[in-house]
Amino acid sequence: MAHINPSFEPVKRADHFRARIHKLEELGHSQADTKTWEIYDSETEKLLAQTFGPAHRYVEAYKYAILGEAEALVNMPEAGQEPSNQDLPQKAIQQRRQLLHAIVAELENVEKIEEEALTGEDHEDPPSLM
Repeated sequence: MAHINPSFEPVKRADHFRARIHKLEELGHSQADTKTWEIYDSETEKLLAQTFGPAHRYVEAYKYAILGEAEALVNMPEAGQEPSNQDLPQKAIQQRRQLLHAIVAELENVEKIEEEALTGEDHEDPPSLM
């Protein structure tokens, strides 16, 4: 078994997006101004581009989520359940949230696979005799 330093926990990519979700919740409850939203969205787009690359579908989907029009790009089940006369800013916040949650779920899965691959057996046992 690999030696693990219990005082060190690496920062995972999913943690960065969890922080963005937390910040989104704070902004959604505080009735933030337009400039604050622009800064938040710019930082989030930069994080998406750094994590996935500037041409990734998540970068494009996030741009549409800002406008509240991301249903066609990402599976957003709540879109069909809400009435057509929605509050566009609230719809945009909800779509950002859903997209970020989908990203966190995907990254958690990838990170789990990576961790299993990296923490595999680090010693060789003699071949077992049957």
